[in-house]
Amino acid sequence: MSPEIITLLFLIFAIIMFAWEKIPLSITAMIVAVGLILTGVLEPGEAFDGFVNTNVLLFIAMFIVGGAFFETGMAQNFGSIITKFAKTERMLIAVIMVITGLMSGLLSNTGTAAVFIPVIIGIAAKSGFSRSRLLLPLIFAAAMGGNLSLIGAPGNMIAQSALQGIGLSFGFFEYAKVGLPILIIGILYFCFFGYRFLPNNKEQALNEDSIFNQQIDYSNVPKWKQYLSLIVLILTVAAMILEDVIGVPLHVSAWTGALILVATRVISEKEAMKSIDMNTILLFVGSLAMAKAIDVTGAGALIAHSIVDFLGDTPSPYLLLVVILALSAVMTNFMSNTATTALLVPISLSIATSIGADPRAVLMATVIGGSLAFATPIGMPANTMVYSVGGYKFMDYVKAGSPMILVGIIVSMLLLPIFFPFYP
Repeated sequence: MSPEIITLLFLIFAIIMFAWEKIPLSITAMIVAVGLILTGVLEPGEAFDGFVNTNVLLFIAMFIVGGAFFETGMAQNFGSIITKFAKTERMLIAVIMVITGLMSGLLSNTGTAAVFIPVIIGIAAKSGFSRSRLLLPLIFAAAMGGNLSLIGAPGNMIAQSALQGIGLSFGFFEYAKVGLPILIIGILYFCFFGYRFLPNNKEQALNEDSIFNQQIDYSNVPKWKQYLSLIVLILTVAAMILEDVIGVPLHVSAWTGALILVATRVISEKEAMKSIDMNTILLFVGSLAMAKAIDVTGAGALIAHSIVDFLGDTPSPYLLLVVILALSAVMTNFMSNTATTALLVPISLSIATSIGADPRAVLMATVIGGSLAFATPIGMPANTMVYSVGGYKFMDYVKAGSPMILVGIIVSMLLLPIFFPFYP
């Protein structure tokens, strides 16, 4: 049996098991990773390379930074300030999505989500609203905000690099022509309609070992610890914003902040270890192995080419736009959004060349579609990060995220032909 077929069978297995959820998602993901090794599709080093992936390192460090922010009581204090301006759940969702979406446009969307997860947990504890109804809007806004600038998401720069190879480029805020309307309409959608699809897992307890599950009297926490946890968080965010200026990668900035907090005993070594959610780490590592196999075996390219070839040599621009958006949106929910974009960008570029379409238009559609990773806990790193702390099931993402994917595609279908026509 060829590696492509084996990989596709594992992909089908993962989709079924993720939806059925008879065993934990993290275990399913690792079964896939080990299975790909045993069948010879991947080498052990390739399958387990995710353990040193920069996003995984970022997760671990930000779990510690976030844990300190929560354990000192600063998350609750910050949450109480926000809740003064948002008295209802829908107002709170709007405020969270606006702040997260705008920050995600200038930060890594993963970094933004990582910073705000403990804040949202604190807000939920302070306001009495279910954290499960606040964390999904947070990660959706982070994903949508990633399309406000070139640096908002890795996929944006992947497309930029491909364009520069043929002498073209996108402007710094050019993604915002489509990304900003999607963010605005997405916020309005959740405020007036989408909130009905958000799960209410308020009574579901977090892992009993998690520091986020502890009820602590924060009045006895020294003020210097509270202030230092806030200062480190702010400086970590600033370092992320200035990543290119200071030349320090996101995960290194995050680890610098985490080590400062542990070294100064703002958070103890024991509590720092407890704050690291291994379910998130294992799920992401296993998912990276699946994405790697889809890429190296050509299974992903086989899927993409088969669908596009079905359209014929001279497809309608609107039909091609729908196919690219839909293909990108489907694939990004079962691979990482970065891997999906990396796979589809060269294919989209070759399609544009073969039919004489504007490469900028085709790549913009690919990137926008690849950012619609709302319907699974593995579509983008932030989705995985909230899976355990939100008490979610796989179908929670499907119910809340699928309508948002449809909204994103509709908005894109209306705006892309205006700002980025295939045949200008």
